[in-house]
Amino acid sequence: MAPIAVPTPQPQATAGTEREVLRCAHCNLVQFRTINDVCRKCKKSLLPDLPKLQPIAVASEPVNAEAEGIQVAAAVRDLRHVRNLSQRQLAGRMNVPRTYISKIENGKAMPTLSSLDRLARALQVDISALLRDAPTRHKDETAVLMNDPFLAEIAKYTSHLTSTQKSIFLNHVRELAQGRARKLA
Repeated sequence: MAPIAVPTPQPQATAGTEREVLRCAHCNLVQFRTINDVCRKCKKSLLPDLPKLQPIAVASEPVNAEAEGIQVAAAVRDLRHVRNLSQRQLAGRMNVPRTYISKIENGKAMPTLSSLDRLARALQVDISALLRDAPTRHKDETAVLMNDPFLAEIAKYTSHLTSTQKSIFLNHVRELAQGRARKLA
């Protein structure tokens, strides 16, 4: 009598078991995200390298009278944008889900004191930068910028520029900054 082949059930991927696939920046191995975020082959971190950023001022939009007060959501969003980070990258630095960052930025969740500390460290700012109201943040940022003699000199002339001229000027400054960064690298 011939043996009967019985198909063995294959594991099915369900929505709860999906895992993130990453490529190691060091050895280029494509793999599932590990629990400890370390490459299986070269044992180096799978998280993006954290750039060494110098403290910079954050540009903030003017706040109306109803929205004054502590605005953690706006501060986190502004700082994240200035640092050129995605919500996923910031969440990776804090070791929290991306949705938590989204909830904080949309005002649906208020971070705990320990989360505020981790947020501040991930954004490379003092925790007080997250707790200041928008007008105070704006004043502090302006004061920091005006301490630079070059920026103070430029500020005298920017009020006379049209929006198109300001845009052209900023593009030239960005190009100069990128060229300098390339020379330093």
